[in-house]
Amino acid sequence: MPKLQSFEFWQSTLKEARYVVAPMVDQSELAWRLLSRRHGAQLCYTPMLHAQVFVRDSNYRRENLYSEACPEDRPLIAQFCANDPEVFVEAALLAQDYCDAIDLNLGCPQMIAKRGHYGAFLQEEWTLLEKMITLANEKLSVPITCKIRVFSDIEKTVQYAKMLEKAGCQLLTVHGRTKEQKGALTGVASWEHIKAVRRAVSIPVFANGNIQHLSDVHHCMEETGVQGVMSAEGNLHNPALFEGRSPPVWEMAEEYLDVVQQYPCSLSYVRAHLFKLWHHTLQIYKDLREELAKVRTLQGMAELNRQLKQRCQEEMAQQEASEKDYGGLPFPHWICQPYIRPIPKEPGTENRQPSMAQVKVVCVKRALEDSDGASEFLSKNKQKKKARNPYKNFSMDQKPKYIKCEQCGNPKGTKCVFNLCRGCCKKAAFKATADCPGHGLLFKTKSEKAQKRRTADTNGQANGDVSGNASGGD
Repeated sequence: MPKLQSFEFWQSTLKEARYVVAPMVDQSELAWRLLSRRHGAQLCYTPMLHAQVFVRDSNYRRENLYSEACPEDRPLIAQFCANDPEVFVEAALLAQDYCDAIDLNLGCPQMIAKRGHYGAFLQEEWTLLEKMITLANEKLSVPITCKIRVFSDIEKTVQYAKMLEKAGCQLLTVHGRTKEQKGALTGVASWEHIKAVRRAVSIPVFANGNIQHLSDVHHCMEETGVQGVMSAEGNLHNPALFEGRSPPVWEMAEEYLDVVQQYPCSLSYVRAHLFKLWHHTLQIYKDLREELAKVRTLQGMAELNRQLKQRCQEEMAQQEASEKDYGGLPFPHWICQPYIRPIPKEPGTENRQPSMAQVKVVCVKRALEDSDGASEFLSKNKQKKKARNPYKNFSMDQKPKYIKCEQCGNPKGTKCVFNLCRGCCKKAAFKATADCPGHGLLFKTKSEKAQKRRTADTNGQANGDVSGNASGGD
């Protein structure tokens, strides 16, 4: 049978799904998807999967898709990041029997996507994208979908969407932010862009952006005319968002931990979910934040949830009925509710694009071990490491100042004969056929050994020839 196309696919296979859980790296695993489905979600995406790794690593396939096959977890769309048509199709062919469609990630704006050359950093390469989607549409037995970010210009965004539709995309998710709108510069998503795309294409469109409550979902659908609405951060802070409820945080945590018992996943995923669910409460009970960072078992996390519940209930009992001060939050901190990113103090230019001053302030990188003093602030990762190992030294003043590689600026090897980092040293040593004991590179030694073996083999053959000739003469 020919595969269903466009609206037939959305109506029949996806059952006219309107409430959608977004693909989230290490956060939309099976246990979380099942929890979300219990509370109103009608369609879920897998976490973003790397096509190349999916093709070459059977363990990766098993851990991220094959072992998660579950009748309750449908309809399901598997999302891949890729930049090679053949690799993308090969990965999709391996995944298509475990999902209802394959999604190409064209929306990830993070630095890892820039380094790997995928996600939103492919949005200017229309010829490549057209080839990838056309080939996938021809080869796969399930539909191909795409998740994109917008351009600043609405008309260019519309032409982009039309190109993807023409290439064979059967459903389009439009995140109403540009690839520059992330982190402190996230800002507000443009529903105008989404509305323009919806009017221009003849395939189903999902909207993504500005979704914090069920009322936002309905408002977005009325405003833009889309078929469905996708939520990421809103869902992480309140998995009952699509149900229109704001339950106590411990209730959702307890239910999630029960699902994880049945469908295990990495403990790091569970910890990250609890940090999101408990975000506002952990601002009050900071000792529980430290405990959550250290705990190493599900039982320990369940015990922390019990402690959090007890403290919140005691606080509820002490709180006067007339007291309505929630510290700027719409609900008490123990109620599931969205986290609203603080707006930058200096607004950007038109179309919500950041000013150059903002970009310099937000995007400046830390110098490579050349700070003139001890940092007064530790990053979140270093705070976690400090919690696990209180005696670890993070003071820059007490750490050695590394000498930079003469070519690339990375720390050079302390015993490198070329005064370079390992990467640059490897190239230099190979070119010069030299050894660098400091980096364990032995190009000269190996070359000499190989030459000796060749000489020995040549001498052996020559001796054999001489012996053979002598025997023939006798």
